[in-house]
Amino acid sequence: MAQQQYQVLARKWRPQQFDEVVGQDHVATTLKNAIEQQRLAHAYLFVGPRGTGKTSIARIFAKALNCVKGPTVKPCNKCDNCREIAEGRSLDVLEIDGASNNGVEQVRELRDTVRYAPAHSKFKIYIIDEVHMLSTQAFNALLKTLEEPPPHVKFLFATTEPQKVLPTILSRCQRFDLRRIPANLIVKRLQAVAKDEKVKIDGAALLAIARGAEGGLRDAESALDQLIAFCGDEIAEKDVLAVFGLVAHKQLTTLTNAIIDGETNAALKVLKELDEAGKDLQRLLAELLDHFRNLLVVTLGPTDVGLELPETELDLLRAQAQRIDSDAVLRVIDALAATEGKLRYALSKRILFEIAVVKAIKAREAVSLDALLKKLNELKGAGVVAAVPAATGLTPSRARSVSAAETAVATTLVSLSDAWAYAVEHLGKVTPLAKTYLVGARPLRMQGDVVVIGFDPEFAERREFVDNARNRELLQSKLSEKLRMSVSLKFEIAEGAAEPPSTHSASAPKAPAAAPLKPAANGFATTGAGKNLEEFRNDPLIKKALEVFKGTIVEVRK
Repeated sequence: MAQQQYQVLARKWRPQQFDEVVGQDHVATTLKNAIEQQRLAHAYLFVGPRGTGKTSIARIFAKALNCVKGPTVKPCNKCDNCREIAEGRSLDVLEIDGASNNGVEQVRELRDTVRYAPAHSKFKIYIIDEVHMLSTQAFNALLKTLEEPPPHVKFLFATTEPQKVLPTILSRCQRFDLRRIPANLIVKRLQAVAKDEKVKIDGAALLAIARGAEGGLRDAESALDQLIAFCGDEIAEKDVLAVFGLVAHKQLTTLTNAIIDGETNAALKVLKELDEAGKDLQRLLAELLDHFRNLLVVTLGPTDVGLELPETELDLLRAQAQRIDSDAVLRVIDALAATEGKLRYALSKRILFEIAVVKAIKAREAVSLDALLKKLNELKGAGVVAAVPAATGLTPSRARSVSAAETAVATTLVSLSDAWAYAVEHLGKVTPLAKTYLVGARPLRMQGDVVVIGFDPEFAERREFVDNARNRELLQSKLSEKLRMSVSLKFEIAEGAAEPPSTHSASAPKAPAAAPLKPAANGFATTGAGKNLEEFRNDPLIKKALEVFKGTIVEVRK
């Protein structure tokens, strides 16, 4: 008696009905409705990552059309037509590999056979996998047939790279985009497979397989198949990590928590352990980016929007979202993403990765200008300013003036010189000659919303070459953009030697005339109230700001 041949899990568990397709309900529902309403197109294109069900759906669709009960949304899987299609030996359903049959001669042969009626089915169906591999000549040979095929012919195309398919082909097809399958659905399917195969596997191991599959169910089933061969009928997370070089979920959690909480040493320790264990750092970085992307979604709104994750993973994200805001998550993502491309070619991946993590932690701790001003305003609204009169003996209105001046001192803002350099640089891209005439020009001061630009006397004649409507409009636009306020421009001849420009901001509260900022004898900026360094340190508003933003007072000398 011949021994029954073993069938791999990916083939054994290939869906045979639309309702068995995992994670592609939008495609299955549309195709079923098209069959029920008899609105069948002549060409369909299935697009998506590997292992997400493109050819499986094409086969189910072919069975639905050619089943003896068809067209039907539930092929019987018992008639000769259904069995032949499932086994890949139907004379009327031809599966063609676009990678190996990509020449114009093969397509011409296909085109010649199209005119013949199906042998014993309703439709002659051509399933072309990896259709993007066809040559341009082959595509062109297919165009006319694809546009006006005989009524008994259907084309079903599948591809992972739709951008390589000619637009003239795309325009003749109904396109369906398949999504990466969510991890929770992969875990659910693997649980069913393991139960049927009488294999005991824990939840952490299933999640590790789902993470490694990156949205491809076929990859996940193949991985489970390999693990059963390696481990037998009992599989743990450590087995998955050992076979596929993945990072334990616990270690990934420790690393993300360290980044969120600003614990640099803890983060570097985890990286050291993973590197010494031979883990794939490129893959770890991708997992980190994916985790923080999910965390960003949670920080922005309800956790059930756009996320289909196991409940344990959602609980972790919710807990982390309590300790970080969306702006900080975005800065962490930027820091990590900037390293992703470099890591592939780095000689020392660990060092580059460590730098990326340190940058991410620093970026997470950074405070944006808008957040800083908002927080200071909240402090004022909460009554911190009210405490200033009692501590200093100032009237409430005078205290607010001093507080505004202190805010301007404490906040790092864009200076006029930076904004001017930015505007001149952009002018140079449009009018290079005009930029050369501005070599001797510099910002002198702001008068309300007017930026005064001065030309040194030795370059006075250059003003007339620059001061025209076009240049003025562009410079004003870029200055306004950088200073975050609408400004106009005034050119004049500067008197005396060049001096550093004044520093102003569009966002900072302006100190009133009663308490202008001026350098004190000890080198510290003070208000008209005559505050010295010690008074600044003891000021309730400054103390609160330093506490909130983990700042320090530093001495700046001219």
